Amino acid sequence: MQPTIDLADIRGFEDLWAQFSFRAPREVLRDQTERMLFDALGLGLEQAIQYLGQEQPELAAYKAWVLATAGPPDPEIIARYHAWLDRAPPPPGVRARIDAIDAAAPVLDADDLAHWEREGWVVLRQAISAGEAAAAEALLWEIVGGDPAVPASWYDYRGNGIMVQHFQHPALEAARRSPRIHKAFAQLWGTADLWVTVDRMSFNPPETVARPFRGPRLHWDASLALPIPFATQGILYLTDTAADQGAFTLVPGFHHRLERWLAEVGDRDPRRIDLSGEAIPIPAGAGE
Repeated sequence: MQPTIDLADIRGFEDLWAQFSFRAPREVLRDQTERMLFDALGLGLEQAIQYLGQEQPELAAYKAWVLATAGPPDPEIIARYHAWLDRAPPPPGVRARIDAIDAAAPVLDADDLAHWEREGWVVLRQAISAGEAAAAEALLWEIVGGDPAVPASWYDYRGNGIMVQHFQHPALEAARRSPRIHKAFAQLWGTADLWVTVDRMSFNPPETVARPFRGPRLHWDASLALPIPFATQGILYLTDTAADQGAFTLVPGFHHRLERWLAEVGDRDPRRIDLSGEAIPIPAGAGE
């Protein structure tokens, strides 16, 4: 039987509460540590920050909210988080899973990796099973109140743009713990010693004259201060998505000319420059 974790014993927990409920300066914890701790607790970043900022709860109320929202934290994940803080090796159980992923057969072949290097994106086929994709899809339809057979119902949901702020559910955990997804990221990073983030869903139906895309069509998810470090993101399609059905869009190969482009921009704000004419949509199937 695994030991029960007292939230008060998790390093940084009270500091995080104090920062985001405006009881302490924001300099208490490093940025990466903040995200790591939220992930270790099983909380979405926006979810936790919004609750703390709007409710400004007392510490006891915040503890109760964490347990009610994400359940008791996994002792092994908390042990790994503490080891990471100490720059120590992960616990044996975590180390064994990391080693198993490192030893697993590649899921991205040589052509996939060449495409990744050239274009800056790649599609991982069968990232999760058809059943897992269907379960997550059903959850999403339930949350947005839509019916896949009734297109008119696709446009009733009013969220944060296309983002659906829902983070905890077994169907989402199945995707987060997919060995194929883990292996794909391990190939791109050169290590399986990676951290699972607790991210949200999105709902992006095809635009119509009455309901144009709420955008933005392109945006930056990183600081543009040089040097820009290597980073990755992943979008998991829950339904078969054609190029004209709200597919993810990007400017292919832009990473090869980003620094030169920033130099050419000069004093202009690069975030306000429209690159949509160079962008392409990326179609993919359910579970890819």
